[in-house]
Amino acid sequence: MRDRATLSAYFLARTKWGTAARVTIAGDASNRRYERLTRSDNKTAILMDAPPEKGEDTAPFIGITNHLRALNLSAPQILEKDTANGFLLLEDLGDDLFARVMAADPTLEEVLYKAAIDVLLHLHNAPPSNVVPYDSYAMTQMASLSFDWYQKGALGHCDETAKSAFQSELRTALAPLDDRIDVLIQRDYHAENLIWLPKRHGVARVGLLDYQDAMAGHRAYDLMSILQDARRYVSPAIARSMMAYYIEKSGVENTQFRADYALLGLQRNLRILGGFSRLSLAYGKPQYIDLIPRVWKHIQANLQHPDLQDIGSLITKSMPVPSPEILRKIKDQCATIPIP
Repeated sequence: MRDRATLSAYFLARTKWGTAARVTIAGDASNRRYERLTRSDNKTAILMDAPPEKGEDTAPFIGITNHLRALNLSAPQILEKDTANGFLLLEDLGDDLFARVMAADPTLEEVLYKAAIDVLLHLHNAPPSNVVPYDSYAMTQMASLSFDWYQKGALGHCDETAKSAFQSELRTALAPLDDRIDVLIQRDYHAENLIWLPKRHGVARVGLLDYQDAMAGHRAYDLMSILQDARRYVSPAIARSMMAYYIEKSGVENTQFRADYALLGLQRNLRILGGFSRLSLAYGKPQYIDLIPRVWKHIQANLQHPDLQDIGSLITKSMPVPSPEILRKIKDQCATIPIP
């Protein structure tokens, strides 16, 4: 088998980008790698390297890209592809991630978040495409990563009895939401996956990234994802304002939507708690442990909803608070626990 560098060179040689300069750029938490290509005419493109031998598949990204672009949303155009070997050449949307733009100019925060919510309102007016549902079973399994990885890393074992009780309680709570699966959810919709494109108009001003894991789901999910960001602080004022804006513009029923939002927020942040722990314990990426305190705050905030008191008791009994000592313990086990 040829190495990835050789395969990528062969791929690019068949395009107009074979002699372009190549610079690695920051990627995501997956096995995918990205490079920015710059030609002698100063045109740029992004090379996605998604190795099939590591479980990556470009097909979902291609399918969701086509769906989003058909809705006039700014997913990057696919310029060239080699699906067999896991290479895509993409339109370069630039470096103006929402997180960077807001850090440089905090006065743009409301403008950018409202633009991101407008994308969701636009997307939620369309059918969810041909994707599988993110239903109560799938969400329960994903939230259980908090036991498999965070609890195990913190305490040295996974309490299977507590995990089983948690799964039963969460699945029961989530089951009614299965009847409210009616939109496409990108599942990782946050400020480091959105690019500001102010020269474009309307919803096209928001460049979209990292949506290949999209599924059909509840319309509160991506709203919660961006407002309960694991990577950056979102002020309570902005979160309240954007929640009210979405509810007003979408016409959803206020009380039930807010209850569903809290439950989905709990599920997602428990998944992230386990996912970040796994990235350190199994994949040797300890930097994700530094984000756990914010994730824990989101969990505790969601548990304030009166509908979540019973499951909150289970979590409080099972999950240790991520103290500096606990976080250090998990970091000290970096890359020592293999994937089962």
